[in-house]
Amino acid sequence: MPALAAPVRSLPTLQKLGSTVDRNLDAQAVAKEWFLGFADAMGSGNCIRIASLLLEDAFWRDMLALTWDFHTYEGRDTIQQFIADQLPKFQPSAFRIRSDLIRLYVPYDDIVCIQAFFNFETMVGYASGIFRLVPLADGSWKAHTVGFPEKIGALRNHEPYHKKWTESREREREFLDEEPRVVIIGGGQSGLTVAARLRALGTKALVVERNRHIGDNWRNRYAALLHDTVLPLLKVSLGYDHFPYMPFPSLWPVYSPAAKLGDWLETYAQSLELNVWTSAKVTSVEPGVQGKKWERIFHVNHVVFALGFGSGLPNIPNITCQAEFKGQILHSSQHKRATDHLGKKVVVVGACTSAHDICGEYVAHGIDVTMVQRSSTFVMSAKEGIPRLTGGLYLESGPPTDIADRISASFPTFLLKLVHQRVVKDLAEADRDILDGLRKVGFKLNVGDDDSGPFPLIWKKGGGFHFDVGASQQIIDGKIKLKSNGSITRFTPNGLLFEDGSTLEADVVILATGYADGRIAYLQLLPSHLHDAVQPLWGLDEEGELYSVAREIGGRGPQAAKVAGLWAMLGNLAMCRFHSKHVALQIKAYEEGIFGERY
Repeated sequence: MPALAAPVRSLPTLQKLGSTVDRNLDAQAVAKEWFLGFADAMGSGNCIRIASLLLEDAFWRDMLALTWDFHTYEGRDTIQQFIADQLPKFQPSAFRIRSDLIRLYVPYDDIVCIQAFFNFETMVGYASGIFRLVPLADGSWKAHTVGFPEKIGALRNHEPYHKKWTESREREREFLDEEPRVVIIGGGQSGLTVAARLRALGTKALVVERNRHIGDNWRNRYAALLHDTVLPLLKVSLGYDHFPYMPFPSLWPVYSPAAKLGDWLETYAQSLELNVWTSAKVTSVEPGVQGKKWERIFHVNHVVFALGFGSGLPNIPNITCQAEFKGQILHSSQHKRATDHLGKKVVVVGACTSAHDICGEYVAHGIDVTMVQRSSTFVMSAKEGIPRLTGGLYLESGPPTDIADRISASFPTFLLKLVHQRVVKDLAEADRDILDGLRKVGFKLNVGDDDSGPFPLIWKKGGGFHFDVGASQQIIDGKIKLKSNGSITRFTPNGLLFEDGSTLEADVVILATGYADGRIAYLQLLPSHLHDAVQPLWGLDEEGELYSVAREIGGRGPQAAKVAGLWAMLGNLAMCRFHSKHVALQIKAYEEGIFGERY
């Protein structure tokens, strides 16, 4: 389909629409009237009529429902062309609105919409959608966003277990009687959630984990408060970070220790009967090549790379003269515990999540620590920020996690960016004392790309932010020392030299500098002739969709066919819970021979 120019993006305010709204209106009646016309037009393939139900600058987001891919379309003309191309291929039907999930949504005084859920069917499965209607000056309502966040599937096994369950389970885990259809590399949250989804769909999968125990990556983390490498895991009892099929117990602590989550991963794998090999390593992924006899060779249709953000490969800045330094240099991923450095002077290079956590731990143990900030950081308090940024969706008083996930996914990234420009202003006011205090001591702050807060930073590079749970006050109070002026020139025998001539003495330097391009680990497993087909793993494409998350690693690139069947799954617990279903459904569609051409 030829590319069309995207419309100028702006929020559908009442002023822009030239409308007013009676807050006592019957939202049910308005939503059902609009949906009746929409369902009829979709069922009959009347693309012109469908487009007439949308605003001129509407968004339409599709996740596998009508494209076998992830797409966001902007503007009525672009959407109409997309519908015309795809409706004949999927033939959607049986549209049903969810009367229990219609509500008037008023996030700001000048933004009013009606949000509603619906279910429908296509030639290949069941699906769901969400629409948001906004009022026009003539009293009518049209859709500003239409989202199809997921297909619905997974049937439970109703066969009773028998007395030989233990033996049968062991044979299944070892794949003595049949080979897996899918090999998943990595036994963290990414790998286990995909394995769980595939098991629910009846597709045999093997998870290969290099550590001795499934949860070792979490148990070995340094922080007393658990943080994910992409999005901090805060207040897990709110539902944001539940796993598919097995939510955290209601007594789960608000702030979860890393070791506790490691134990939960082990419990999760055992309870759902996932096939996991630990202390194992995938040595290569090659098309149709026999290996050495002492290796276990599997011929599979799919491989899922679930290696985590950056694939666990540290990003080491090029600071010269490291060999001259008499102390210890560690990357944050190598740091175990503050008590290893009692009585030492510690310098932490970096000023985002990992750096704050590490510095806070050192302060708690009375260890002299200095944070070196090289560039500005977006900072917000977890208390004020998380509820605002998620719109209260994952509060204990909010909707079920499944519903919250679909609402969240139905917002196109570029629209969410506009919304968050407002949220960040509110947040800055709520966090004024902390932010003013940081500025006074020289901590460099920013408000994100285009003043839109942390999420664009997360999607762009997976870093550059800090959700504060106490370390900011320690910086303000001087308990965590701060060096934020001057770039690092080189190491000295006793510490670091800066371009302004100043120095910092250190016995230990910790590089909290993030992770390398995750593709490096993928390429190490793949033959060289496939390397040029591997697309970026993280970051946003031109439609605002993540490049390779829950997709084949060739994405929509020109050589995608060369790496068909190779998938990427990464992200925090919430992303893995939601997108693991998409990976599993695409693999299942391949296995059943119904996977269509990507749009």
